[in-house]
Amino acid sequence: MFDYTAPDQLLKNRVILITGAGDGIGRAAAIDSARLGATVILLGRTIEKLEVVYDEIENAGYPQAAIYPLDLRSATDEDYISLAQVVEDEFGGLDGLVHNASILGQRTPLSNYESRTWNLVMQVNATAPFMMTQALLPLLEVSKDASIIFTSSSVGAQGKAYWGAYSVSKFATEGMAQILADETGNTSKIRVNIIDPGATRTSMRAQAYPGENPAQNPLPKDIMPVYQYLLGPDSLGITGQRFKAQ
Repeated sequence: MFDYTAPDQLLKNRVILITGAGDGIGRAAAIDSARLGATVILLGRTIEKLEVVYDEIENAGYPQAAIYPLDLRSATDEDYISLAQVVEDEFGGLDGLVHNASILGQRTPLSNYESRTWNLVMQVNATAPFMMTQALLPLLEVSKDASIIFTSSSVGAQGKAYWGAYSVSKFATEGMAQILADETGNTSKIRVNIIDPGATRTSMRAQAYPGENPAQNPLPKDIMPVYQYLLGPDSLGITGQRFKAQ
């Protein structure tokens, strides 16, 4: 695992938005960030899942979270402008943005890949993070040391047969993060980095590898140190880098 021990209240007084916060790694990142003092904006498609995470944060006595339902499959420019306006009105700024939400799509050769599924995967995994980042950049600029985290995969660094649009979308994610880091590197306090979570015990992993014993993979909460490091002040000045959670 990434070697980092977070001090108590590492993220105190920080506002962090996490996509796909209702399940898996997003859920773990939301709860862990709240544990470390952050006010977390839980963004996702399924409000019932977000409410469960909200209640867990509330019952633990962590800073009160906020729920923002948004379906990244169909969100428009206006939806992202509205999101930015709500964040500004309610919180006054944004210190962290974790692009975690993704969909797998098909595991099949490119010759058989459905164009509708291809477009949907690219929309959620690549286009939505672009549109959301663009809308929220002015708020992140207000922060003294804002952090943007893009989530990739091993197949975002090396293409692999049958991973189709998911792999291509993660290549796009890595390219987008590199471009944004280069564009902001000398003009902004925003740092932009990529995390490859590795094999983790999530529903997406089970979907991709149905015959695998899930117990052989770490739980999402076990890979949180790299998220802690990149969201907190100890990573100040670190940008344009690719980190492996494991």
